[in-house]
Amino acid sequence: MKTFGIGLVGCGVVGGGVVRHLQANHDLLTERSGVGMELRVIATLEPKKVPENSGARLTGNWREVVDDPTVDIVVELMGGTTIAREVAEAALRAGKSLVTANKALLAHCGEELFALAEKHHASIYFEASVAGGIPIIKALREGLRANRILSIHGIINGTCNYILSRMADEGSDYAGVLAEAKRLGYAEANEALDVDGIDAAHKAVILASLAYGFWVKMDQLYVEGIRKVSSLDMAFARKLGYTIKLLAHIRPDEHNAVAVRVNPTLVPLSHVLASVSGVYNAVAVEGDVVGRTLFYGRGAGADATASAVLGDISEAAIDRNHGSGFRRLASNTCYSGTVPVQEMMSRFYVRLNVTDRPGVLARVADVFGRHRIGISSVFQPEGHEGESVPLVMLLDDARESDFSSALEEIENLDVVRRPSQVIRVEDFS
Repeated sequence: MKTFGIGLVGCGVVGGGVVRHLQANHDLLTERSGVGMELRVIATLEPKKVPENSGARLTGNWREVVDDPTVDIVVELMGGTTIAREVAEAALRAGKSLVTANKALLAHCGEELFALAEKHHASIYFEASVAGGIPIIKALREGLRANRILSIHGIINGTCNYILSRMADEGSDYAGVLAEAKRLGYAEANEALDVDGIDAAHKAVILASLAYGFWVKMDQLYVEGIRKVSSLDMAFARKLGYTIKLLAHIRPDEHNAVAVRVNPTLVPLSHVLASVSGVYNAVAVEGDVVGRTLFYGRGAGADATASAVLGDISEAAIDRNHGSGFRRLASNTCYSGTVPVQEMMSRFYVRLNVTDRPGVLARVADVFGRHRIGISSVFQPEGHEGESVPLVMLLDDARESDFSSALEEIENLDVVRRPSQVIRVEDFS
């Protein structure tokens, strides 16, 4: 049986999980793969974090991993887009298989890295880059290969889902739940990457690029985080039959241009994604052949992510054993590019702060009407006192540019007080 050497760059939480589970399940992996796998070198600046009895040589220089002639598969788990990019490029130039969990690297540099992989007949494996242990990459790349993907909707950031779930269940405010999430280790000390939607946007780029065959650029997405979501909006959403999730939306339009956005979203309580709570992730994919599918599980953590990394290592070893070279992302034969943000279509939840006097609703409705935007539902909850009271509306589908123009005009009315609250609505129709 042929044995392939593994080199690991970065041995933090995920890297440590990979080492432990590779030791524990080595025989199982070998039996199922039909090839041997051996961890030979680990590059880390914190050798004390490497699990005991790893059997690997330790070094502080990542180049020793890539340059080692006994290493066939380079596993990059250090994160970031600077040194990690150097590692990835060096591994691919050497014709070695690259396994990575680095969603930021792929979102920003994926097009260049795949071109380099093709040039040097190498392959990139990246199951762990999206949704942790959920095999969504393999599903899109292989299981759903015969399908045109009609839509992807994903809860793909566990920190945001934990915060929003707690807010919905308890009526708690954002700041209090965020502080608790940090205490429990569900949120980083600097939470911006998660709560501002950037982490989910990186993952959305990967899913969109994989499903539609061309690399989507980060500046072509609409990205909005959850900082502005309030307990008041959670309560009003529930009255309307919805809950609020940070959702990635990926969908082609009638011209085969692909809209990609990440934003807080009103999700119907009757939809399966509404019940995904805590730190769990879920991705709903609809194909023209298979119909609707759902992938659910833990989206982060040492064990869930290590499971995906080890699956990729095994697949890389099998491919090398059979002499397989470059595996392309997909082919772009059907889709014409991305939908500009201002041309994206959506329904909207709008909460205005208005003066409590007759005729206000008529003035607001007139503005929306002149911009060709219908109002599907409206209510003004009782029990609010002060200079302004909330006016809550659900709107019909509207183009972003039309809605933005209408909202600006409405916020300039003398009966409306800023700021207004806007959250997009998804009915999955």
